[in-house]
Amino acid sequence: MSPAAGPPPPAPPARFAQPVRVYQRRLPPSGFAPPPPSPPVTSPPAAPPVAQSSPGTPTPPPRPPAARVETPAYHPPLLHRNSRHVHPMVTWHAAGTLPPRVLAATPGDSQVSPVPSSVRTALLDPHWRRAMEEEYAALVANQTWDLVPCPPGANVVTGKWIWTHKRRADGTLERYKARWVLRGFTQRPGVDYDETFSPVVKPATVRTVLSLALARSWPVHQLDVKNAFLHDTLPETVYCCQPAGFVDSSRPDMVCRLNRSLYGLKQAPRAWHSRLATFLVTLGFVEAKSDTSLFDHHHGAETAYLLLYVDDIVLTASSLSLLRRLIDALQREFLVKDLGVLHHFLGVTAEPRPSGLLHQRQYTLDILERAKMIDCKPCSTPVDTQAKLSEAEGDPVEDPTGYRSLAGALQYLTFTRPDISYAVQQVCLHMHDPREPHLAALKRLLRYLRGTIDYGLLLHRSTASELVVYTDADWAGCPDTRRSTSG
Repeated sequence: MSPAAGPPPPAPPARFAQPVRVYQRRLPPSGFAPPPPSPPVTSPPAAPPVAQSSPGTPTPPPRPPAARVETPAYHPPLLHRNSRHVHPMVTWHAAGTLPPRVLAATPGDSQVSPVPSSVRTALLDPHWRRAMEEEYAALVANQTWDLVPCPPGANVVTGKWIWTHKRRADGTLERYKARWVLRGFTQRPGVDYDETFSPVVKPATVRTVLSLALARSWPVHQLDVKNAFLHDTLPETVYCCQPAGFVDSSRPDMVCRLNRSLYGLKQAPRAWHSRLATFLVTLGFVEAKSDTSLFDHHHGAETAYLLLYVDDIVLTASSLSLLRRLIDALQREFLVKDLGVLHHFLGVTAEPRPSGLLHQRQYTLDILERAKMIDCKPCSTPVDTQAKLSEAEGDPVEDPTGYRSLAGALQYLTFTRPDISYAVQQVCLHMHDPREPHLAALKRLLRYLRGTIDYGLLLHRSTASELVVYTDADWAGCPDTRRSTSG
């Protein structure tokens, strides 16, 4: 814009290449702090507009163009403005309209207390304090430890509180959960623990049992063991500190000698599995040879199968009466909660359909959000026709840890997505030294998942119980070792 016609402006200083044009600041709207005055420039009182200059007529001082003053979007009005911000720029903080912080709450969970960051914060919140009191009461009622003076030279294992929101399959809040967990990395081998291995159920076993139950129309229930690790005894002598916030005021210097295992101990999963397996044998179950987390029960014409994954149990039986008897026997021995018909197990959703559908839609969305590809452009295939990846081709990726994390998460997704098994196998071959082509293949797989989120494993009712196997292999397909890959 050009200034109005008038006498030439004064000569600018030498440091400016162009003449200085001074505009009058627009008056701030209501609610704005007034800007500081500018002494060198004075604004005359309002003068009538000049339509045209004529010779011999004095010209009034120049005024800012009307277009600049009347711009409606330059300073939008604010209903609530932070008094500490005097700059006319409108920001979220100045307007007091900060975006909501995404904690552990889903849309509609405005009343959900966020996960605390410290014990002091948790004790001030009534929801988390109640959860911590329930956990501590369960520990004391189960005689988990005895308070004893700390022996000289003993290794005292430290612990911490873990807080989490337990949610239902649809994402709504079920309850607040607090757990006192020991730091297993402070244990010493040969002193605090020896054997740590604990078997977990295989995905193929879960699919097989569910297929048999569907084909034979058996009821399938899901069970949850409350404080599972508190039910087994420890053969080793382990000392730990008292839970933070619940230290005995009369004996603050004493330590806890554990009678039962706690979450976080390296040997806790092994001890719990051994404890439950011993009890299941007394009920007539037999541990399967193909999978030590599968237990078979045969009594006459009645049959039952039990799948164990730490403290989650899937139980199916040939009759509802047998299922009820087994659940009652487990509840008499442990704190077992019957969650009803199987609907959500280990992140896998089982939809009650006539054919049966297993899917991991929410788990897939979590992987995409972790990779920041929730809004990526989907593709129709998981790999291209040249899917063989070389070991040393391309530059190393900047974040190999992130690559390994996503590749490991995709391995568990093959539970209900066998269509990505080959693509996942290819990206997992190079987890030790991921390169840019490997990352590109991983991202292509994620784009495929974005377009097929609702895919799952459809289990059909079938009278056949035989295994039908198809196998194939590519001859010398690996570009590095020239080995064949079976599939």
